[in-house]
Amino acid sequence: MLGGLLALLAAATFGFNNAAIRRGVLTGSVLQALVITVPMGVPMLLIVMILTGQIYNLGGFPLSSYFWLGFAGILHFVWGRYCNYRSTRAIGGNLAGPWQQANMILALTLAIILLDETLTPLKVAGIGLIIFGVVATSRAAQIAKRKAQADEKTAAQARSEQDIQSAVTEVNENGPPVFKPNYAEGYTFALLSATGYGISPVIVRMGLEDLGPSYSVVGAFISYFSAAVVVGLIILFARQWPHVRAMSFTSVKWFSLAGLLVGISQTLRYVALSIAPVTVVAPIQATSNIFRVIFAWLINKEHEVFGGWIFVGMFLTFFGVAALTVSTEMVLAYIPLPEFLQTMAGWKWSVIQ
Repeated sequence: MLGGLLALLAAATFGFNNAAIRRGVLTGSVLQALVITVPMGVPMLLIVMILTGQIYNLGGFPLSSYFWLGFAGILHFVWGRYCNYRSTRAIGGNLAGPWQQANMILALTLAIILLDETLTPLKVAGIGLIIFGVVATSRAAQIAKRKAQADEKTAAQARSEQDIQSAVTEVNENGPPVFKPNYAEGYTFALLSATGYGISPVIVRMGLEDLGPSYSVVGAFISYFSAAVVVGLIILFARQWPHVRAMSFTSVKWFSLAGLLVGISQTLRYVALSIAPVTVVAPIQATSNIFRVIFAWLINKEHEVFGGWIFVGMFLTFFGVAALTVSTEMVLAYIPLPEFLQTMAGWKWSVIQ
């Protein structure tokens, strides 16, 4: 129960982070976002380690755990985050979110195969509801795309090419660039981010298994430190420091907020993975798509896509989270079910029987 709650809080802060990143990449680049958000996690987690006393556990990991946690950090915070930021810049957080949920299926499959975790009928129902929620949210993207195509056709018929260019120039001079989704780039990088986000929870679980929550923050620190080193090497060898220094104050502000939020989110995520199975944590974290929409509505109304299907997806995902968070034993204790349903509720599936 506690692991599920922590995963939900991690999803909420991650959703807020996505809204902040969306604002930042309107005026800044993906590389600039990585340079701020990844290294920020190192001092944040160091402070948390000192305050909680977990810093004394830094040297207490098995050698294999250092490897797995470092690899997970590079995979999640460098590869997954870069692809996430690219997709968010290209099509916005609301449209990128559903495609990124492929990470949940990948994470659950690997957890069952590699970690011998089990699925129950209640978990299957929860996963199904989340998937239906993602499908409903994707429907909003299709509607928005058709509407944009219709609007563009109408505008082309009503104005000359010179009038259109003048209007675009005027908007660009008075505010952020006009939002024109690049669907091919956005969907491609959303799926690529799902590989990093989907594989990393299993690797983190492998690194933290049997160590307990007292090692979770240290595990997150190891992952963040490894990712920060890789980002530093990229800046050094790619000679991108002048580009980083050219960052606007607006981008710095939003990227810094995003770095703070994602640092909190990842700390909660590592604690959740240290005490709860991936088959619970990964699907609940998929609800970051709900919080992404909520915060996008509050912060980025003019830079995102909204609609009824978005909110249908939110409600379906909420009930899916409830099914994943509540244990089968709790359901059987408080809800009277026929005997055959009680038997079905007690079923478990794993690769190794």
